[in-house]
Amino acid sequence: MFGAIARRIFGTANDRVLKPLKKHIDAINALEPSLEALSDDDLRGRTDIFKQRLADGAELDDLMVEAFATVREAAKRTLGQRHFDVQLLGGMVLHQGRISEMKTGEGKTLVATLPVYLNALTGNGVHVVTVNDYLAKRDSEWMGQVYRFLGLTVGVIVHGIDDLERQQAYACDVTYGTNNELGFDYLRDNMKFRLEEMCHRPFNYAIVDEVDSILVDEARTPLIISGPTEDNSDLYRLVDKVIPALVPEDFEKDEKQRAVTLTDRGTEHVEEMLQAADLMKGALYDVGNVSLVHHVNQALRAHKLFSRDVDYLVKNDKVIIIDEFTGRMMEGRRYSEGLHQALEAKEGVTIQNENQTLASITFQNLFRLYP
Repeated sequence: MFGAIARRIFGTANDRVLKPLKKHIDAINALEPSLEALSDDDLRGRTDIFKQRLADGAELDDLMVEAFATVREAAKRTLGQRHFDVQLLGGMVLHQGRISEMKTGEGKTLVATLPVYLNALTGNGVHVVTVNDYLAKRDSEWMGQVYRFLGLTVGVIVHGIDDLERQQAYACDVTYGTNNELGFDYLRDNMKFRLEEMCHRPFNYAIVDEVDSILVDEARTPLIISGPTEDNSDLYRLVDKVIPALVPEDFEKDEKQRAVTLTDRGTEHVEEMLQAADLMKGALYDVGNVSLVHHVNQALRAHKLFSRDVDYLVKNDKVIIIDEFTGRMMEGRRYSEGLHQALEAKEGVTIQNENQTLASITFQNLFRLYP
């Protein structure tokens, strides 16, 4: 009850954020008649004027009203669409680095042109992050009409383009792309040896579409670039010959947790067999035998936890995972940390190299790179 009364008197937290911004709407609307009277060239020339003012020490906030009014007039001439007052409000919120929630059909795509143009005036680049390649390409062509009309360059990053095309796209004033493409380009840049080969410029400003999906639902989802490790196929085969000799007293198995470990007796038994095969010196858990312990543990899991034609099947000299929920083959998918190689050794098929993580970043940490 008291909360409702307080909201009625003082407004909600949302109202208190928006109220100071509403004065700018009147100022933007007041500029509309004078901008309508300008020729296309004169309207385009305002971009150079804004850039000069920034060079002379003006702040982006000082230009916001005039820049927003300029974008609205450009949208009217190129798209035949005029920003409504509520869209101007949304643009101001985005410029402040806040989240603007708008329903489908309320014109989010058009709203983004306002803060994108304003922040692109610095010449440091603006990224517009979409959820798929189709939207990135569509919006770069559709809303790109506004930016190009005002003298800005527009690029788009989609799957399949080469490094030179990516460098050219990132060098534009406005660059459209998906979160995956931007993220993987960042990871690949960190693996390059020369600055001139890198695609990204220093991060400046981004507008993120479907921000709840990217920064909440997938916030901790890592982008990973992996590569093959050194060939250890012989060691997998040699260790694999040891495991079938184990007896039930040599290991403890937890089916529910999908875990299996050697007992003390099992450890001694494995040590005897590895020493007899001249694969180990000293005790199994000595520091120098860390790699060997890894191979033993994965071979143990492969033999005692995974069953052929239940968890996987063998086809065309490959071990193929079976989805436990659908029962379908998952071709191209591989178990990590050497388990797949242990299964390949168990079944006597060609052992492919393990993959190791070369570079990784979560979406959350990626977007923290923007100031």
